[in-house]
Amino acid sequence: MNIFEAVFLGAVEGLTEFLPVSSTGHLTILERLLGHSPDDPDITAFTAIIQIGAVLATIIYLRKDIARLITAWVRGLTRREARREPDYKFAWAVIIGSIPIGIVALIFKDHIETTLRTLYVVSIALILWSGVMWFADRRATQTRGEGDVTWKDTLIIGLVQCMALIPGVSRSGATTSTGLLRGLDRVTVTRLSFMLSIPALAGAAVLQTVTEFDAISNGVGWPATITATVVSFVVGYAAVAWLLRFIAHHSYSVFIWYRVVVGVVILVLLTTGVVPAT
Repeated sequence: MNIFEAVFLGAVEGLTEFLPVSSTGHLTILERLLGHSPDDPDITAFTAIIQIGAVLATIIYLRKDIARLITAWVRGLTRREARREPDYKFAWAVIIGSIPIGIVALIFKDHIETTLRTLYVVSIALILWSGVMWFADRRATQTRGEGDVTWKDTLIIGLVQCMALIPGVSRSGATTSTGLLRGLDRVTVTRLSFMLSIPALAGAAVLQTVTEFDAISNGVGWPATITATVVSFVVGYAAVAWLLRFIAHHSYSVFIWYRVVVGVVILVLLTTGVVPAT
């Protein structure tokens, strides 16, 4: 992979990781169009590893919130009265919500990295999950804020987040849709989605770095991977800041229609033989 491709893919990762349009789906499509095989071990590892840039962007942008939650959680472990604090309960809610996707990802790792990495899966998932997002957006009551989030909310959101292991569904799309159906407002559920992304994406990146280090070295190359990760961080930081401002005053409609258009276009290209599925 040359450096220009790395910069391009890193920018796409940083932008789409937090938007409900599926970063893995977009990378799978673009990697195929650039002549790479998305299910090759080095490309699969590259796709997961460069997400660490987006994770770091999230941590830095939400650093005050994260520090507050960690402090409240640690204090609650040793002091009974501190366990009544909303931040302590919210911290536990984030931890509980992060567990399901880690378990499912490890169990179905081989299928996720091979069987599901086809453009047919990506395009169909983009279209079908758009229906879920549309339904959630229309049914949203937005009557509950961050102080109302419980471990039951995040456990349900965390379970649905597992659907994001299918390229095209979108981790952000899965979590925000579920949160809206639970009555949470858009800003709260978007911030919660950011929080839940940290352990999920960091875990995947670390696992791929350890298990596929040689594959990266002999394939994509570490210079390209590191470059893409840095670009992912820069673009991801801007995307987090923009999305929180945007979603405070707008629905998810623009993302829903975008997903449908991209999914239909890819299906047309596949059925006409312009682009190979695998």
